[in-house]
Amino acid sequence: MSRPPKWRCVSFIPQITYFKPAGVPLRLLKEVCLLVEEAEAIRLKDLEGLEQEECAQRMRISRPTFHRVLGAARKKVAESLINGKAIRIDGGNFEMDTSRVRCDDSGHQRDVPFETTTANHPSGAD
Repeated sequence: MSRPPKWRCVSFIPQITYFKPAGVPLRLLKEVCLLVEEAEAIRLKDLEGLEQEECAQRMRISRPTFHRVLGAARKKVAESLINGKAIRIDGGNFEMDTSRVRCDDSGHQRDVPFETTTANHPSGAD
């Protein structure tokens, strides 16, 4: 039995989650699905310019795992650009850096850190 995947911490989800080549009808396009954590890896490394170790720390994963996530993301983006495929950012194995929770009794709301939301998650995240 394989080990369940570790949840990745994501700080940003893009508002625009679909990109397609101009001038090609949507019905004729094949698409590539870029996972949310893959988009986060590209954002941290390529847009923010952070070192892989810092990126991995921010996503709460090991550096080798970050390297694999980033490699998969870059391959999908390259495939899309070179072969004229659409990119859809969706899904993955992630949690937001903080989650807003509300108390059912009082209605009070607060932000809960990523570590708290995944500590007792049924996936066995560590």
